[in-house]
Amino acid sequence: MSAILLSAHVIAAILAVGPIAVAASMFPRYARALHGPDAEARPAASVLHRICRAYATVGVAVPVLGFATAASMGVLTDAWVLVSIALTAAAAVVLIAAVLPAQRAALDGATVTTLAMTAGIFNLLWVIVTVLMIVRPGSSTGV
Repeated sequence: MSAILLSAHVIAAILAVGPIAVAASMFPRYARALHGPDAEARPAASVLHRICRAYATVGVAVPVLGFATAASMGVLTDAWVLVSIALTAAAAVVLIAAVLPAQRAALDGATVTTLAMTAGIFNLLWVIVTVLMIVRPGSSTGV
């Protein structure tokens, strides 16, 4: 059962977090162009924002499956799992409290200067979580 849960967790992470990471990173380029003559900026920015919103909802499956996987493997209290949980929560807060509202504000006409930075922080948090999931420091099965 652990292998099935782990597979579902990894697949959900790839299919849910990956599109958010890419769309959030691409959005600032189109947000800057919203104030210029680029006619394609608004539709592209709207689609990228929609991708981030929709996949954020689907992305809830990632920590749910992660908890189930960690519990089935008996590692729920391991330090690397607890740090991963905290960083995942931080990434969710960055997405919900900073990235998505800044994208919405940019689409509504505001000049937003923190979009690239917040998208970068979101992506960096996920990179760290991914490395922790692979390396599993302190685990008897870690690299």
